Amino acid sequence: MPFDFGIKDIIDILLVALMLYYIYRLMKESRSLNVFIGIMVFVLIWLFVSQVLEMRLLGSILDKLVSVGVIALIVIFQEDIRKFLYELGTQKGFRRLVMFFHSSNKSDIKEVDKETIMPIVMACMSMSKKFVGALIVVERAVPLKDIVDTGESIDARINQRLIENIFFKNSPLHDGAMVISRKRIEAAGCILPVSHNLDIPKELGLRHRAAMGISQNSDAIAIVVSEETGRISIAIKGEFHLRLSAEELESILTKEMI
Repeated sequence: MPFDFGIKDIIDILLVALMLYYIYRLMKESRSLNVFIGIMVFVLIWLFVSQVLEMRLLGSILDKLVSVGVIALIVIFQEDIRKFLYELGTQKGFRRLVMFFHSSNKSDIKEVDKETIMPIVMACMSMSKKFVGALIVVERAVPLKDIVDTGESIDARINQRLIENIFFKNSPLHDGAMVISRKRIEAAGCILPVSHNLDIPKELGLRHRAAMGISQNSDAIAIVVSEETGRISIAIKGEFHLRLSAEELESILTKEMI
């Protein structure tokens, strides 16, 4: 029987190649590339033994290991898989589709966001001059309820004086993170996941690592005011914007929040 190779087979190969590429990139970013290579070697051995050599006993043993191994990998790499699915859902094509069906008035959005942004900017600049440390997380598409639950509920309108009072050095909530959600201060004193990225400069402290951690695990914007230097930084999508001026901070927040 001749081997039929059509357009469907080409699409099949391309989809498998694309899937393997995304898995490879995911493993590389999470420093698990050796694990990925080991998995690929095991899969190739399994296919060679069961499909080419047709060894029934060894093939059946490897079949059982594969079925159990898939569950084990899901448990071990659950955070990486979550991050991969999140990145897939936030691709530009999906975002454009959502924006196409979004019917709200853009000028109204800009006006409301200015009311949200300016108190944050003014508070950060004031705390920067006084060398008051702060960590402010602005929620976007990905809900941060699990982070909010670790802190104290505030549920107040965004206000410069309130932000400064919360991060005042003698305040019981100044060490944690403030979460802003739906244009309100949702909670303060929240605990964030700390990034273990080795590329973060050593002079950056725990606040910066926490900001990087939440930006890697969600689409949130994390603003940091350094207690040691007074410098303002932002972490977005796993990247830092360091040593920001008031104008730069306002520009980035306006761009990312609208």
